[in-house]
Amino acid sequence: MTRWTTRRFLKTAGFVAAALVLVACGKKEEAAAPAASAAAAPPPPPAKVYVVGTDAAYAPFELQNEKGEIVGFDIDVVTAIAAKAGIEVKFVNTPWEGIFNALGQGDRDALVSSITITEERKQTMDFSAPYFDAQQLIAVKDTSKVAKFADLKKLKVGVQTGTTGDEVVTKLLGKNSTNIKRFESTPLALKELQSGGVDAVVADNGVVIHYVANNPADKFKTVADNTSFAPEQYGIAVKKGNAELLEKINKGLADIKADGTYDKIYAQYFGAAPAAAEAAASK
Repeated sequence: MTRWTTRRFLKTAGFVAAALVLVACGKKEEAAAPAASAAAAPPPPPAKVYVVGTDAAYAPFELQNEKGEIVGFDIDVVTAIAAKAGIEVKFVNTPWEGIFNALGQGDRDALVSSITITEERKQTMDFSAPYFDAQQLIAVKDTSKVAKFADLKKLKVGVQTGTTGDEVVTKLLGKNSTNIKRFESTPLALKELQSGGVDAVVADNGVVIHYVANNPADKFKTVADNTSFAPEQYGIAVKKGNAELLEKINKGLADIKADGTYDKIYAQYFGAAPAAAEAAASK
């Protein structure tokens, strides 16, 4: 009787010990459960990539290289701005004729395309601080007698549609003048000058100087008229009211000007720091 009771006691004790082990294991598994749950948390959403529209047919500001990549002064400036601002950008080639509509409809977050800041444009979009000083310049053949803007009044003049060059020539020749020849790009207008289809081309100084320097066989010369052409400034455009993006762009632009990055980019394309290059262009 006594032996049977002892055996029963030992058996019961074994069951209790096993139960305690199972409980302990269960507690460990329960403790590990939160860690597994944390590991399964969804990743943060990807950073927004801002789509920047540019008409890549305006060397040296924006153009496509032999690989089809969009490159140029404007592209390098915005890329540097984005790095300072901590944002990502993607450049999309956008024809000039529809570039402002693309911004207004939200298809583009920003535009950088040698866009002159004007009071009229400010009504429908917001601009960054200026990043480039420009002025209209006349291109003619080296045998031309044109010495000033007024000399174009009775000549055939090529311009890029919708640009400030188009605006000033329209004012000089008249809205309905048949002597104004409009083209999709300034290089096309300059090609027309080379073939004799127009007598002169009026466009932004940076583009004209670059083209003339890189096409010596065309035998063009440039004519400046500081009394007829008002100074212009390029800005980066954003959709009206997009204060958040505009603030980031302005901060990045200020930073690259402060640390010398802007001057390095400028010298790469125009051969000198801004002040020296502008002085040379005005001679």
